[in-house]
Amino acid sequence: MALELRQNLKLTQQLVMTPQLQQAIRLLQLSRLELLEIVQQELQENPMLEETQAPLDEQRERDALSDKEQDSRLTSEEKEMISNADWDDYLGHFSSTSKQSSSREWEVPEEMQSYEARYSSKPSLQGHLLWQLFLQNFSDEELMIGEEIIGNIDSRGYFKATVEELAVSCSVSESAVESILKKIQNFDPVGVASRDLGECLQVQLTALNETDPVLMELVTQHLEDIEKNRLAPLLKKFRISKELLKEYIEVLQSLDPFPGSSYGTDHVVYISPDVYIYKYEDDFALILNEDGIPAIHLSTFYLNSPHNGGSSKKDNEYIQEKTRSALWLMKSLHQRQRTLYKVMESILKFQREFFEHGVSRLKPLILREVAEDIGMHESTVSRITTNKYVSTPFGIFELKFFFNSSLTMDNGGLVGSESVKSAIKKLVAMENPQKPMSDDAIACKLKENLEVNIARRTVAKYRAALNIASSSRRKKFF
Repeated sequence: MALELRQNLKLTQQLVMTPQLQQAIRLLQLSRLELLEIVQQELQENPMLEETQAPLDEQRERDALSDKEQDSRLTSEEKEMISNADWDDYLGHFSSTSKQSSSREWEVPEEMQSYEARYSSKPSLQGHLLWQLFLQNFSDEELMIGEEIIGNIDSRGYFKATVEELAVSCSVSESAVESILKKIQNFDPVGVASRDLGECLQVQLTALNETDPVLMELVTQHLEDIEKNRLAPLLKKFRISKELLKEYIEVLQSLDPFPGSSYGTDHVVYISPDVYIYKYEDDFALILNEDGIPAIHLSTFYLNSPHNGGSSKKDNEYIQEKTRSALWLMKSLHQRQRTLYKVMESILKFQREFFEHGVSRLKPLILREVAEDIGMHESTVSRITTNKYVSTPFGIFELKFFFNSSLTMDNGGLVGSESVKSAIKKLVAMENPQKPMSDDAIACKLKENLEVNIARRTVAKYRAALNIASSSRRKKFF
């Protein structure tokens, strides 16, 4: 067959994640402490950034002026890159002028400044997985299987039962159990509910779109060889160089062999809320917590320097590169705050009864509803609600707390699972210690008081999530 060279024109369109866009997305999911570290690091490394102590209005005016001055020094291509950045996924201003300016004059109530209230127990692995399970569009049978699987996961994140055992206990087919198990393995953390180390690493590689056959065979058949450093037979079998084998091993070492190890600790984590919400007259005030986050702007020293043009091409390129990096960071920080405000504003709209009456009025809510309300993608809402906390009249809650599954009422309505948990907690608190209520009795009380159809095993699951012991352990004889 003859070989020949040809020239072909092909028009394609693809999404390219630039480093700047990756930074903007990464800033969304950072906590306040992590964000502070990033900003402090940029202040140290980028000479075009400096911290200011000027009042907010003066700072914004100066930042706007600095942008105009710097725009005159950028090429048309650089201006287009900054102005046409992917800001369409974000929203408009995170507050109206009147509301934001008036909120500056308010003082945060003393109870919201209490450090004793600023703590949150680290979520357990089981609770984290159950939260994800009940946000899925599963049938009752699939939820039952999922609960059984999660209940058989150890502290390291491994599935300690067998598919055959769960199929018998749940009276379902083995294929149904296997299907739900595969779905749970792709929950966060990825690889949880695996039966052994090989399967755990396989799931993580699949999630990373790694399809290299050598890498997969190393995971499935040669983990023991790698562990005991028997590398010569591997080099001979796969006919690869030492450098390539080293790269494969580094990929495997970057994976998490114990996906559940970061959960389950009982130490207290002190937090600082990202948002304050409290009642002001007949409405609710929403204030972002910007304490401790440095106010940054372009360095006036470099902007006003007579040698700003630079005496060499290399100097000019360095200044322009650092300027673009500084501008992007400033814009990304502003967009992060705007996004956080809009998402919290939408949550306040959906869960207004919670902010007025407490956890008993918490409604069912999913990420898609908030995303559609504010015109954003679900992944953006998920990122901005990660590791973020809000101070409310009823305590401090993680933003993900407001997203919960639903239970059906007798009248056809829906009630949030967190509201049911709150009702269970109240019933247990008011029971007779010498005659504690069983799970069946609690289910009957919930049906009587809230008109909620709830099974006994669901009561048991919610009771366990609330760290409430069984009736036999709660009983007091004296």
